[in-house]
Amino acid sequence: MMYETGEGSYTGPERKVALVHRVIMPDKDYPKEYALLVTDRRSIFIRQEKTRNSFVLRGEMRYGTAMVTDVQPKTLEDYEQTNLESLAADASNIAVAHSAVISLVMSKGEPEFRLRDFFIWLTMRRQGHKFHVYDFEMNYRGKANLETGIRFYMVPLGVYFKRRRETQTRQGILRDYAVDALQIFRGVLPTTVMFS
Repeated sequence: MMYETGEGSYTGPERKVALVHRVIMPDKDYPKEYALLVTDRRSIFIRQEKTRNSFVLRGEMRYGTAMVTDVQPKTLEDYEQTNLESLAADASNIAVAHSAVISLVMSKGEPEFRLRDFFIWLTMRRQGHKFHVYDFEMNYRGKANLETGIRFYMVPLGVYFKRRRETQTRQGILRDYAVDALQIFRGVLPTTVMFS
């Protein structure tokens, strides 16, 4: 499989590098869940089936953790036989060529206290720390060479979270999940991309 960009073409096959099991993109009506398949040439946000209601997803974005733990993540091997062109062409997915990326910013947010989140706040206090949610903002040149940006929250699935919870703090798990994704991007994005 060959892949071409405006700056030239590659002669070798496109190589799958990593799979981030879950990111959530905010949306006014309904937050959307994606798996993020990273290749050596592009990142493909693969739309996942709707598994939760909007209220639950918004809570997961605020606190950085899966509240429902029954979803089994796909693995990189599950996508081994999948045609990357068909994934990129699917209208529900988002494909971003790495050569088009301008900047990638990772930030750490802390949820503001709201009365309806009282029990979650109590849990945080009992555990002795706050939930820091990590999100990324990726700016890139889209169609017609216009600058476009997407924001996505690093919210691991419950299966990922549960295994690590025995030996790590919630803060450490969320930080590691975000930093791992940042390292993946640093390994595949051009050196001209501004990281922050």
